[in-house]
Amino acid sequence: MYRYIFLIGALNAICHCLENGLARTPPMGWLSWERFRCNTDCANDPDNCISERLFQVMADLLVTEGYASVGYEYVNIDDCWLERRRDIDGKLLADHKRFPSGIKALSDYIHSRGLKFGIYEDYGNFTCAGYPGIIGYEETDALQFAEWDVDYVKLDGCYALPYDMDRGYTQFGRFLNRTGKAMVYSCSWPVYQIYAGIQPNFSAIQTHCNLWRNFDDIQDSWASVENIIDYYGNNQDLIAPNAGPGHWNDPDMLIIGNFGLSYEQAKTQFAIWSILAAPLLMSVDLRTIRPEFKEILLNRKIISVDQDPLGIQGRRIYKHKGIEIWSKPISPVYQNFYSYALAFINRRTDGTPSDISVTLRELGLINNYGYRVEDLYENINYGILFPKTKIKVKVNPSGVVMLKGETQNINQF
Repeated sequence: MYRYIFLIGALNAICHCLENGLARTPPMGWLSWERFRCNTDCANDPDNCISERLFQVMADLLVTEGYASVGYEYVNIDDCWLERRRDIDGKLLADHKRFPSGIKALSDYIHSRGLKFGIYEDYGNFTCAGYPGIIGYEETDALQFAEWDVDYVKLDGCYALPYDMDRGYTQFGRFLNRTGKAMVYSCSWPVYQIYAGIQPNFSAIQTHCNLWRNFDDIQDSWASVENIIDYYGNNQDLIAPNAGPGHWNDPDMLIIGNFGLSYEQAKTQFAIWSILAAPLLMSVDLRTIRPEFKEILLNRKIISVDQDPLGIQGRRIYKHKGIEIWSKPISPVYQNFYSYALAFINRRTDGTPSDISVTLRELGLINNYGYRVEDLYENINYGILFPKTKIKVKVNPSGVVMLKGETQNINQF
């Protein structure tokens, strides 16, 4: 019934990828887009508009509420931070009313909190919201980001020709590197080409980008999360081999704690994103997030799955009648036996929890010395189980059970 379909060759494939020393594990942090969008009305909505105040408050909360201590380190501006025109020297300008202190001052503030600072631009004539893009100013903008002490650059792809992106994204990545300021480079390069019917050159994308988008923007709904899960599962043979330390597939933001996901669905998004070795970039109002959602985002054991130093993107290994099993090889490794993170998902809608029963061997866990198994949400330790051991989990509708099996060795007996 269950088949284990991991391609070891793909896991160990040699990749000549970007080596700027950054993003050795998937980036973690907070960004504004999904929760705050392009709200520029600071006169009527000062607490929620895109402004220096919003980013200062969120930076403070990352530190005081414990997010920074578990790895969320980036505070990233998204679209709508700009003036509508550049200055007379061709340099980008932040909106002077909403960012009166300027971007360098905001960058300094975020760094003073022990965090890192990210910014948004677009490889096009305009950003998606109609603000100035970088075309014609690529070197100027890269130097300006370095002057502002930016740590992370997200480059979108609106108002650009997908056929030009191989050259454009590559060129801008080179300009970033030439500044001498190390900046994580997040690209939207492949997704726009996929929309245009172009097969992306992932070898080139890995060479120049630290992470990249492959699919639709996430929306604040379970249907959107499901669509992303399906895309990554259905296309995993193409997508998964491209991920690894320094270069990651990006299924988009975490929407946990907003309005569109139930508690069970939020747990599922966090589990699958960690299996995918995805960037963990929250987009939520940290001032009002409910405790149960905050607890999900602060789950150190699941974060450790996402941040595993092996950097292997997990895969869907079983799908039948609304039940899915996802598996990710993680450390420690004994001889050729990986440890594993396992996510059991119930996507049925018949309103009752579903039982899933399977042996470790059927999941690909074949080390005869066994695996120490624990539930990463419930914090239950099941002790050492062996390949022939059958495990049974009960999974709530649209929910997940997430287990870790740590491989054992002869010296532990």
